[in-house]
Amino acid sequence: MAETPPNRRLSVNAAPDQGLKDRETWVFDLDNTLYPASANMFDEIDRRMCAYIANFLEIDHAAAYRVQKRYFREHGTSLKGLMDNHDMDPGPYLDYVHEVSVEGVKPDPLLDQALARLSGRKVIFTNASRGHAERVLARLGVGHHFDEIFDIVAGDYVPKPDHGVYRKLVESFDIDPVRAVMVEDVARNLGPAADMGMATVWVVTDRPWAQAEAEGVRPDHRVEDLTRWLAELTGI
Repeated sequence: MAETPPNRRLSVNAAPDQGLKDRETWVFDLDNTLYPASANMFDEIDRRMCAYIANFLEIDHAAAYRVQKRYFREHGTSLKGLMDNHDMDPGPYLDYVHEVSVEGVKPDPLLDQALARLSGRKVIFTNASRGHAERVLARLGVGHHFDEIFDIVAGDYVPKPDHGVYRKLVESFDIDPVRAVMVEDVARNLGPAADMGMATVWVVTDRPWAQAEAEGVRPDHRVEDLTRWLAELTGI
């Protein structure tokens, strides 16, 4: 990826570019992006992944954790690694790991207001399942703003940041990348979007795996509080 000019390396929570309001499509990640990572819901998903892998491979939890993280690094998701290396059926895995309470996610009326004032289509692009996305969006109170959900099944179980799944996303929903914005907490997942011409917004968290390979990505915007940033962008 070409290096971003210095004047586009915005500081965390810098004032948003008002030109973004006129973008045709907004592509949002789900977990730890639309709600704060402090909700810790993904931590429970992470534990359930490890438990499933331990049972499936008949190994102890320490070994399962190592497999889980290695496959995440090498394949984009632990699921893809299990499918590629162990011919695992993805359906039961997805059902099990997403069988978590969404109570830790708080309804977000300000996010609801900001999304209502944000013009253009809004799409969820997640490595999780559609059912999980729908539950989280309902809990946040913002599901009615999203026109489409592109989940891991829609991508034929190929996860971000594989470039092919981004191409499938834009083809499926007729998205013009140069008129689109992608919002994501995992830094490396913004690389293919930027390569396609999308404006990029990195929701910075304290999760080490979300910051991995960040040095190779130059997001247009870096924010810690997405709701507050969108509220400022939309003039609330």
